[in-house]
Amino acid sequence: MLPELSPAARALSAPPRPAPLRLRLDADALAANWQALNRMSGHAGAAVKADAYGLGAAQVVPVLARAGCRDWFVAHWCEAAEIMEHVPASSIAVLHGPLDHADVAFAVSSGVRPVLNSLAQAARWIAGGGGVCHVMVDTGINRLGLAMADLADPLLARLDIDLCLSHLASADEDSAQNAEQLARFAAVRAVVRARRYSLANSAGIALGAAYHADLTRPGIALYGGIVRPELAGVVRAVASPQAAVIQVRDLAAGERVGYNATFVAPHAMRLGVIALGYADGYLRCWSDCGGMAHGGTSLPVVGRVSMDLTAIDISAAPQIREGDWVAVDYDLPTAAAKSGLSQYELLTLLHRRFARSAL
Repeated sequence: MLPELSPAARALSAPPRPAPLRLRLDADALAANWQALNRMSGHAGAAVKADAYGLGAAQVVPVLARAGCRDWFVAHWCEAAEIMEHVPASSIAVLHGPLDHADVAFAVSSGVRPVLNSLAQAARWIAGGGGVCHVMVDTGINRLGLAMADLADPLLARLDIDLCLSHLASADEDSAQNAEQLARFAAVRAVVRARRYSLANSAGIALGAAYHADLTRPGIALYGGIVRPELAGVVRAVASPQAAVIQVRDLAAGERVGYNATFVAPHAMRLGVIALGYADGYLRCWSDCGGMAHGGTSLPVVGRVSMDLTAIDISAAPQIREGDWVAVDYDLPTAAAKSGLSQYELLTLLHRRFARSAL
């Protein structure tokens, strides 16, 4: 007779349920966004760093690959490792470059391409026996990249450069800096020998063909972000965060809700408590101003958002019961204007407790 399992062993044999949070991704909208940006710019890759801007690289990358994407950009080497099962390693670029010889060894053995950002990184790559690489040149954002003065260094002639890239600082604005960077990038192209060149991000695509070069690198627009007016009507919403109601309460007039009693019921009302809080990326800025929806009915947030819980007024939806799901109001441009967060923050803040699925 087999020994009886302990309570702990029995519990492990049946995995616990995930948190009552889900992030539904519209796979058709995601693919359509990439295809639209690809048509606009001639040849688009995809920035899938930060777990595909918080939406889940494991869900996003296969959808974009089926849509036709062939070039991928991540920030860290560990992010490259996470998507190598979905796309060829040589199609992945690591934007932060090799910080030490271990990074060089990983790149050489895996085929993942580094983006070299300094002469020191270039020397490290050559010393480690590296082959094909990418090179970033700073044309005015003053973050990563070789300085314009570095381009005369003979070390660059020893590199086998596939992609020479730079990054726009103010493409989401009608700024003179855009034209300045474009002119500097033209000077870069005259000096740095590479197979391909890349300048435009999502907003840069909307600036027009002069900014497109050989490859564009959309990020936020893939995921539903509208960063310039030209993209309205082109880019579709992709992400839909949802949370379950885990308690329903009846309040009398005058009862207080949440920490520090920032909301007092003006009349009798029904309250739904949902499993969503600032630990999940739904920050306290949504207190008393955020909203949910159920069956087309708007359900305002009342009281202060706490770590794991948010209260909503469900008086207008008497059918709601514990276990029902509500959709978070998360249209990116509207939510950014209302919360003061950027569209990038709204997505990348979404915590791992959300179960992600592409539908």
